[in-house]
Amino acid sequence: MQFSKISSEIFQKIQNLLGATNVIVDKEKMYDYSHDEFAALSHTYFPEVVVKPKNTGEVSELVKLANREHVPITPRGGGTGLCGGCVPIFGGMVLSLERMNRVVEVDRQNLMAVAEAGVPLEQFYHAIEAEGLFFPPHPGDESATIGGVIATNAGGARAVKYGVIRNFVRGIEVVLPTGEITRIGGKLIKNSSGYSLLHLMIGSEGTLGIITEATLNLYPPPEMLATLVVPFATLHDAIETVPAILQNKIIPMAVEFVDQESLQITEEHLHKKWPCPNGKAHLMVILDASQEDELMQLAEKVSAICEEHNALDVVIAMDKQKQRNILEIRSKIYEAMRNAMVEILDLTIPRASIAAFVNAVDDLSQRYGMWCPTYGHAADGNVHTHIMKARFVQGAWQITPGWEEKYPKLRKEIHELGHEFHGMVSGEHGIGLVKKEYMPGFLDAAQLQVMRNIKATLDPNWVLNPGKIFDPKEKV
Repeated sequence: MQFSKISSEIFQKIQNLLGATNVIVDKEKMYDYSHDEFAALSHTYFPEVVVKPKNTGEVSELVKLANREHVPITPRGGGTGLCGGCVPIFGGMVLSLERMNRVVEVDRQNLMAVAEAGVPLEQFYHAIEAEGLFFPPHPGDESATIGGVIATNAGGARAVKYGVIRNFVRGIEVVLPTGEITRIGGKLIKNSSGYSLLHLMIGSEGTLGIITEATLNLYPPPEMLATLVVPFATLHDAIETVPAILQNKIIPMAVEFVDQESLQITEEHLHKKWPCPNGKAHLMVILDASQEDELMQLAEKVSAICEEHNALDVVIAMDKQKQRNILEIRSKIYEAMRNAMVEILDLTIPRASIAAFVNAVDDLSQRYGMWCPTYGHAADGNVHTHIMKARFVQGAWQITPGWEEKYPKLRKEIHELGHEFHGMVSGEHGIGLVKKEYMPGFLDAAQLQVMRNIKATLDPNWVLNPGKIFDPKEKV
């Protein structure tokens, strides 16, 4: 499929709309807009121009122009994605929402907040916490933006108890591929008025519309938290403990599993210490409650279950600083290992099958001679396998010989395992550019065709974030 280049006439219209200071054409300045956080530099593509609208009206005019002239337009939030979702592979315009960064309203009566799409999570958390409220989703990187996490239906550790971003979006303002502006939903808890266009847009990765504003559901903050760190002799023992916790009618805020080797690398990277030096694998369990007695009863019950499943120890952190320290180490594993990583996978598996899946991945890792540490969200089945091109030995990274040839074959076999275990290709990162080749292996032909039909109906010229989820050549 052919797209148009940005002519001098189109460029002048863009400048007239936004002003020269909000239009970038210098290649050096456009570098930050040419990639996301996916590790492989092969997925770096430069746009012809970066545009920075300040409001929904300007977004609408830019999209109308792109649609009319058949110029590809790629929306971009914080650029923290891990699958090439905001990479402008056909050039054209990158539409950065960074100037649309206002928390419009925090509505204490309705327990809702309204925020523009370019608001970073860190700013959003501060705004609602200042009003004594709580937004449970925490996908990880707090420089991610509201529009970005909605467009990818991001998850994170707290999804066990509270759900993913989809569970908190009550309304959106969205610019359709034709440039029309529509508002879907609002400050409503229930809405059964026709097809759910709201849920169609959530997780659509900017291919069906550009989200410019969102209404989000909030909660009162939890009164008390406890973080449990539980070491085990094997990863299998750690993961097998999780179903027992849930079957005992305990729903933690978070249950994470991680291997000891990854923790040690992150400790060195951050110059911080994990509470337990022993064991080969660990669970991190976060509990919340309204009273101290209730919290301690939950902690003691979880501790007893862990001990019944061969836990080597149980450390209970009640101090907020200790809890922050533990969570930071867990959250920074990706950052600590990124330079030696080829890719972080995002398969989601039925949680009862996680242990068997991780064992099967470990067998593949040994067969290929490439280290593939696997950790993730034990209570919701979202498993993050890192395919590494090096291993940390005696304080330094040592490159694995032949990793370039092994990587694509290993990657393919791990995804085939995910299918065998009745999983899905992505639990929270999305499909983007990197994972679309695996879509036919996880979704049947009927589902894929319906998705293509939706894309073709809403965006007949395929100008909005083309090449993500589906290729333009697959136009119907």
